Amino acid sequence: MAVSADPHTRLVTHALGSCLGVAVFDPVVGVAGLLHAVLPLSSADREKARTQPLSYVDTAVPLLFRACYRLGARKQRMVVAVAGAAAAAGEDDADGFQIGKRNLVVLRRLLWKNGILIRALDVGGRRLWRTLALEVSTGRMLLTVNGVERVLDPGRRDNTWP
Repeated sequence: MAVSADPHTRLVTHALGSCLGVAVFDPVVGVAGLLHAVLPLSSADREKARTQPLSYVDTAVPLLFRACYRLGARKQRMVVAVAGAAAAAGEDDADGFQIGKRNLVVLRRLLWKNGILIRALDVGGRRLWRTLALEVSTGRMLLTVNGVERVLDPGRRDNTWP
């Protein structure tokens, strides 16, 4: 996880497979945050969750928002984009653990309970390795898949890859 209010900073996370990349931006105060969460629920391993809370969607997302709030961000203004949640085994039905899908379900439930909407989404697929970048100065979110970079546009209804 990284959070910044420095307009010269670009936050980046790589190798989003079944993991989730969660980007948040408050355009009023110019605060941005980026998270790379690996697993859905901290209850799967309480000891690891205690020492590595950023590994789990259910514990990492609240930490991301709180870190942004400390820099002046407000929940009502936050723009949220999400990428990742691919099928780990390459075939949706061959991925018996369904980590990507479970990560997304936990995230959606957590955000919904807190009245937060996802404004841009690029998730799912098979063996997609995504890179998500967030420019602190503008809030522009860039997504790279298989060497092709494009803007993950919060104003666009369909951000999925063809």
